[in-house]
Amino acid sequence: GALPAVTITGALPVLVVGGLLVGFGTRLAGGCTSGHGVCGLARLSRRSLAAVATFFGVAIATVLVMEHAL
Repeated sequence: GALPAVTITGALPVLVVGGLLVGFGTRLAGGCTSGHGVCGLARLSRRSLAAVATFFGVAIATVLVMEHAL
């Protein structure tokens, strides 16, 4: 089967800044969310537990702010 068409509608500067922020966050956290959530927690890593708790906390706070601010 054919793959669906992908359309990127964001402005190039916004996409570039978003990509840089993701890279910075990955570097700051010492890995990606999936790596900490799957591999790190499976190894009982305290660093990964702290990272995953931070990821979830920020995600929940973002949803709450966005839902009530908009």
